[in-house]
Amino acid sequence: MTWATERLEAIRRGEGALPPIVEQLRLGRLDAWGEGWVRKIWTPHASLDTADGSLFGGYVAALADQALAFAAMTVVPDDKHYRTVQLQVSFLRIGRNAPVDIHAQVIAATRQMIAVRASFVQAGDRLIAEASAQQILLPLPLAAGAPQPAG
Repeated sequence: MTWATERLEAIRRGEGALPPIVEQLRLGRLDAWGEGWVRKIWTPHASLDTADGSLFGGYVAALADQALAFAAMTVVPDDKHYRTVQLQVSFLRIGRNAPVDIHAQVIAATRQMIAVRASFVQAGDRLIAEASAQQILLPLPLAAGAPQPAG
């Protein structure tokens, strides 16, 4: 396992604290993952409704960024970390305050970039949104206090 897949497995098992932003936004954890894919069922909290009871698009974008990052983590090499450099969300139908089945998968991976795609489904087969992202791969930062490479 890599640092990223170890982290995914801990998140799936419900172990360890989530980053404060994930807690604040109530993004939650993931339910399942394997090489190249992740899945989660997310249930919106009533406090996240808009005036007409629909899901706020910016919130769906935050969920997309999280799910797409989780998918990228399934293939990130052990000596790299990643950052989202492009995120696109297409809204296809109005989402409501009901569980959302989120699937994200790796579409392509190179030494420098991971392309990922996600779907957001409600009521079994009602596709409400799709998202895609590119994650750039970067060297892991050196630990504080660790010897720096010469040169």
